[in-house]
Amino acid sequence: MGGRAEDPVWQALTGVFVARLRELGWHEGQNLSIDWRWAGGDAARIARYATELVALTLDAIFCQTSPGVLALKRQTSTIPIVFVRVTDPIGQGVVTSLARPGGNLTGFSDYDAPMAGKWLEMLTQLNPPVRRAAVLHNPATAPYARLMLPWLTNAAPSFGITVVPAEVHERSEIDGVMAELAQVNGSGVLVLAHIFASVHRDEVITAAARHRLPAVYADRFFAAAGGLMSYGIEGSDLFRRGAGYVDRVLRGAHPGDLPVQNPTKFELAVNLGTAKALGVTIDPALVAAADEVIE
Repeated sequence: MGGRAEDPVWQALTGVFVARLRELGWHEGQNLSIDWRWAGGDAARIARYATELVALTLDAIFCQTSPGVLALKRQTSTIPIVFVRVTDPIGQGVVTSLARPGGNLTGFSDYDAPMAGKWLEMLTQLNPPVRRAAVLHNPATAPYARLMLPWLTNAAPSFGITVVPAEVHERSEIDGVMAELAQVNGSGVLVLAHIFASVHRDEVITAAARHRLPAVYADRFFAAAGGLMSYGIEGSDLFRRGAGYVDRVLRGAHPGDLPVQNPTKFELAVNLGTAKALGVTIDPALVAAADEVIE
């Protein structure tokens, strides 16, 4: 896992995973043993834990985060690996085919193409609208950003937006990056779904508020914590489905025969309290379409 063990968000997600395994007949202390590793958003720790896990006697590995999957792929071609929340598995070189992965990895993607346009459209559904969208990410924990930036750049002209990258490598850099972005009028932020941002979400949300930058996030828990808006996959759905794949692998299925699946459940959240604090108005149509409206 890429997050922190004590984080309620990840406690809930892994709770869904374990509960689903229990429903499928796997009980810890009886016929199942789970070795947990929590990376806390640290790319170096993710790589170290991948090495540790592959050295154990394992029947399967369940992994969340692109850096973790890529590190595991470098370490083993035999231990079955089920992943969740990997963006563009083909583009990142995780698998060669979605329908028939063929190797020892399979799982669930967290992105499909329309999401790029949706994020940009949301930034234009503000008054005043965003005209310059900075894509906030840490390259070490969002290796797929190199793939996503061209998608966003290509989609941007139809929304009258300019897209620029905004890299941050350490927690201490977050506020400074936000301050620099705020110097350009009409700027807003798109925070990609990656474990660095998730672990440091309080700092990201606080910095955006301090510098009065409207932001859209890829995970609902950002909006729940005070972020302006979010649109992305329903995380618990992927963990539940991931447990189903682990069950099939433990019962003898080969991961290479299990298709990599794209997300099917999405959720939109808007925080009207944050909008008021920022001095922006959210289009009523967007508010009406939201799965969750936070006052």
